[in-house]
Amino acid sequence: IPQMIERGTGAVVHVTSIQSVLPLPESTTAYASAKAALKTYSKSLAKEVGPKGVRVNVVSPGWIMTESSVEFLERLQAANGGTIEDARQAVLAGLGGIPIGRAAEPHEVADLIAFLASDRAAAIHGAEFVIDGGTVPTV
Repeated sequence: IPQMIERGTGAVVHVTSIQSVLPLPESTTAYASAKAALKTYSKSLAKEVGPKGVRVNVVSPGWIMTESSVEFLERLQAANGGTIEDARQAVLAGLGGIPIGRAAEPHEVADLIAFLASDRAAAIHGAEFVIDGGTVPTV
């Protein structure tokens, strides 16, 4: 960040999680708390370095279909029987549903981050972008 301030330009994109607002108390409280803290830090940093030409934004993914997610589904299937699709449906139900019906792909999150870091997003600052397929309800 000091070099960005010196140049008067740059972008910081922090990756948090929808769990900062939708924690799973039985399993992810510490993780959710850390992501909430990072989101708060990002807001503060945006106020500090924005006037110096450095943009700061947050990307908050929901369920992402990573290799770990596939392995998790396989463990669920092995423990509970049924199919991988049954395991996937159980995860969707545990999240309260995902309106688009699927987890996001890693490249979809990467594309959002790349855009926010690019000059094409030069007027976007101090914002949070949720990429969760609609998991977190909006009002």
